[in-house]
Amino acid sequence: MRIIVALLIGLIGGIGGYTFIYARGYSYIFNDPAECVNCHIMNKEFDAWAKSSHKAVAVCNDCHAPHHAPVEKLFVKARNGFNHSLKFTTGKFHEPIQITEHNRRVTERACRYCHQDIVNQIDHSQKEPLSCIRCHSNVGHST
Repeated sequence: MRIIVALLIGLIGGIGGYTFIYARGYSYIFNDPAECVNCHIMNKEFDAWAKSSHKAVAVCNDCHAPHHAPVEKLFVKARNGFNHSLKFTTGKFHEPIQITEHNRRVTERACRYCHQDIVNQIDHSQKEPLSCIRCHSNVGHST
């Protein structure tokens, strides 16, 4: 029984490691926007970001990963890396690519983090906070 478990662990580890390297899963570790386009599906978003005003002040992780929470940031990057690998490998993803509800919340928090002064003024005049992304959905990726 131990041999079977060891073989399964080795097989899963070997296939997982090979896939991680072949699919450039390590790109999720870095902060370079060029690493985010290792899948062709992100080319349009990358090109739009490169032309946007946010290019001068933010990279992909600034908007799509949590700030000042290293464990949560790693969790989000690992989760997204796994989900992206699975969906791109199986071809089961929506085109054009769409943000998930979880990642929408992460991005909303990032907007509020960087633009807290103006957001606080706007929120103060509202009964409940407005969604930044609702009105500014193309910021950073507008073409």
